[in-house]
Amino acid sequence: MSLVPAAFTVPTGRAHWQVLMRARAIESELFIVAAAQAGRHEDGRETFGHSLIVDPWGRILAEAAHDRPGVVLAEIDTARSAEARARIPNLRNAREFAVSVQGNAPLRGAAS
Repeated sequence: MSLVPAAFTVPTGRAHWQVLMRARAIESELFIVAAAQAGRHEDGRETFGHSLIVDPWGRILAEAAHDRPGVVLAEIDTARSAEARARIPNLRNAREFAVSVQGNAPLRGAAS
């Protein structure tokens, strides 16, 4: 599970909030619990709110469909992360690699 605190402004929240949280859940194959600031703040900015919980397949399980304080609850079955990983085995093709940059130690990692 990944916890994502956020403060998206109203315009970017309307356009991107759900799709970005769903994408994060899918790419990480984890549940995303995204707590979002909401409302008008002292400095004049307005944040979108709409806290949500997304499962590893990208399905929204619960959402505060407003910009007021509230509580969002959903049942989380951690076995669903393993199921998502079995359906999209993106690490199966991971390969180790190294990149050398002149004058620096090689950078190492894995890519799929």
